[in-house]
Amino acid sequence: MDTSFNRPIRVLIAKAGLDGHDRGAKVIATSLRDAGMEVIYTGLRQTPEMIVNTALQEDVDAIGISILSGAHMTVFPKIMQLIKEKQMDDVLVTGGGIIPASDMSALNELGVGKLFAPGTNTKDIATYITGWVQQNRNF
Repeated sequence: MDTSFNRPIRVLIAKAGLDGHDRGAKVIATSLRDAGMEVIYTGLRQTPEMIVNTALQEDVDAIGISILSGAHMTVFPKIMQLIKEKQMDDVLVTGGGIIPASDMSALNELGVGKLFAPGTNTKDIATYITGWVQQNRNF
């Protein structure tokens, strides 16, 4: 029996690659938790494979990638490839950090959800994730 509609939204927050700055990721994780979501924070220096495997094991509704290193055009496409390979097409991949608008558009075309710039109100992020999950995961 599927009881997924009775559980809170589950979000994985991850720092990919060699990016060692995690203050923003921790702020987002805390704000999503305060918004009623279950948050799994993977910590620093995660590979795309580690992120997707953890997301699969934890049965998350969304993956949030915090990236400041400039590797977003490598990390996000690899995560999307792994998501497709594992048939996790109903998991939102979103994130934020230092990502130029033109790169955000290119990543959106690959299937990455909305991406957030530094300074975004955390309530906007929680609202976006909640809305996406309610529309796409049959809550």
